[in-house]
Formats: sequence, structure tokens, C-alpha cells
Amino acid sequence: MSEKRYLVRLTEDERARLTAIVHAQKRIARRKRMRAQVLLKVDAGDHGPAWTDARAAEAFDVHVNIVGTIRKQLVLHGFDRALDRQQPVAPSRTPVFGPQQEQELLAVAAGDPPTGHARWTLRLLAGAVVQLDIVESVCHETVRHVLKKRIYTRTGRSGGSSHPIRTASTSRGWKTS
Repeated sequence: MSEKRYLVRLTEDERARLTAIVHAQKRIARRKRMRAQVLLKVDAGDHGPAWTDARAAEAFDVHVNIVGTIRKQLVLHGFDRALDRQQPVAPSRTPVFGPQQEQELLAVAAGDPPTGHARWTLRLLAGAVVQLDIVESVCHETVRHVLKKRIYTRTGRSGGSSHPIRTASTSRGWKTS
């Protein structure tokens, strides 16, 4: 069997900090508490039980690889990264529209629709911003997200439903008020 690459050797202060998390009376995230328990059990220091990854995984009902990942994060990145949820460094996708391009989309949408159309549709707007070289390519759903984010409606109304407020009538279904 190969030797562990990332050994956890906790100091007294570190053990006290992890024990405080495990025994805290206030609400602590279940995942954070479990990670603190795992670190306490795999501690190979003077006062640690030095459990194997397999034993810790079985005790806390997680996969063996998770125990190894917790050890690795503690050794390489410290307590905060090992205990808390890892925040993404960058967004998973780069946005299609930047702030300037959003303004240009809004200007196109506020203008007159193409001849032969009574109003702008999302697909017409997507085609127009590509044709005007605002963006290289765009899906109509992306256009919808930008317009929704900017609280813009193509009908000129100020947000919300285009239907009048409806109230329930006791005798005949729905009536408008």
C-alpha cells in the first residue's frame, strides 16, 4: 500500500478550533461539521487517532476520495478552504453581452421594429444584434435574460403582467376589477 501524500498533523490550537466547530450549539452547516470531524479523525499528529481514509469514509458515510480531498485541501490551502464551500474563481461561462452591448441591445429594442412587424420579438432582436455586429452570435433566450434583467418590456408597459388584476368571484369564476 502506498504512503499518504497529504498527512494531517494538527496542533493543539487547530484541534481546539475543529472541536469547537463539531460541538458548537449554534447552527453549523452539516458539511462543515462533517469535514471538521473527518479532519479530527485523520489527524496523524501526537494526539490524533490517525484513522485511515477508508475508516473515516465509512464512519461519516462519504466516499474515500472525499476524505482524501479534505486532507489535500487542508494541507495545501488551509482551514478555511478545507471547511467551507469552495467559491468559483471565475464564472463558468463568459457573458455574451457586456454593459455597452446591453445598452446597444436596449437601444435597438426601444427603436421601431422592422417593416412588416408590429413589434420586436426575441428572435428578431437576436438577429438584429448579430446583423449590427453588436455580438457575434446570440440565442433569443440570452436576449430575453438581458431584457428581463433590465426590466424592459417590449410592449411599453412598466413590468408585470399585461392582464388587469383578477379577483375571485363567489358566483361566476373570475372577474376583472
